[in-house]
Amino acid sequence: MEKGKAIRVAVNGYGVIGKRVADAVAAQDDMQLAGVADVTLDWRARIVTGKGFRLFGATTERAEAMAKSGLEVAGSLEDLLAGADIVVDCTPKHVATGNVETYRRKGIKFIVQGGEKHSVTGHSFVAEASYETALGRDCTRVVSCNTTSIVRTLSALKFAGLLARARGTLLRRATDPWESHLGGIMNTLVPEAEIPSHQGPDARSVDPDLDVITMAVKVPETLAHMHYWSVQLARKAEKDEILEAFCSSPRISLVRMSDGLTAINAIKELMADLGRPHDNLYEVALWSDMLKVEGDELFYAYMVDNQAIVIPETIDAIRALTGFQADARASIAQTNASLKIGQLNLRA
Repeated sequence: MEKGKAIRVAVNGYGVIGKRVADAVAAQDDMQLAGVADVTLDWRARIVTGKGFRLFGATTERAEAMAKSGLEVAGSLEDLLAGADIVVDCTPKHVATGNVETYRRKGIKFIVQGGEKHSVTGHSFVAEASYETALGRDCTRVVSCNTTSIVRTLSALKFAGLLARARGTLLRRATDPWESHLGGIMNTLVPEAEIPSHQGPDARSVDPDLDVITMAVKVPETLAHMHYWSVQLARKAEKDEILEAFCSSPRISLVRMSDGLTAINAIKELMADLGRPHDNLYEVALWSDMLKVEGDELFYAYMVDNQAIVIPETIDAIRALTGFQADARASIAQTNASLKIGQLNLRA
């Protein structure tokens, strides 16, 4: 893509991920939000136009229905794609698979989210691990929130020569907060039926060399996910060396129980106090004073904001696919600066 020219980005789907992607794209100096496509006629569509974003119907029929409901509509999804260089599909799970045919027919680069299978694109993306292999591709899949956190943390250990194998237990929130009135679980815990749970194999779709097994259980809360990890190190190490490895990742932030950040709700409150949009926690928030090293064994825990962690990865994937930035570190730094990532630590 021609340097100095803004990347025109279309967002298809304006749910919990789509609205955050749209805001993040609008915050980039090298990107232009071409518009947002959706099917809804309710308050969410009015938020789109209220922010000054162009609204499109996901189909011609939906565009007509939007117009009849009084919404200012710029056209259909096909019209949006005609004015974009790349589309980020943020539609509900499995819907994107059907949209892919349209994207391929239009010859437009596209990104799908972690709810879709690796086979949909043949490439899975986490910026710190697979940016280079995404350069110039037609498409990629930004992996799920939990998988993103797994790849970030294990890659930090791997790059430091510390990782042998990893075993993790995931406490998964039951549903998104805004949909908690529609369903979820209450007064119970629901284990994922198989071991390994899908997140471990999914992490290997990004980095096949990872020796990782995960187990997962749904818990009756909606704030965030929480992970507990037991890692066999490649050699004996001291705690300071482990912390240094985690600090080498630009998207892992250390938090401390001694600072009063004793639960995931406290960390979400910190995000609000920091003025993060939607209280977004883009980083993996890893408790440094809980972390324990016993010889060549490592134990640690962290929090994952499933609505926010994949947003910076999506921005980097846009640059990688379009070839706008060949250097992963440069893209990560640019995205982090625009979203104020890395300002979570309360102490040096």
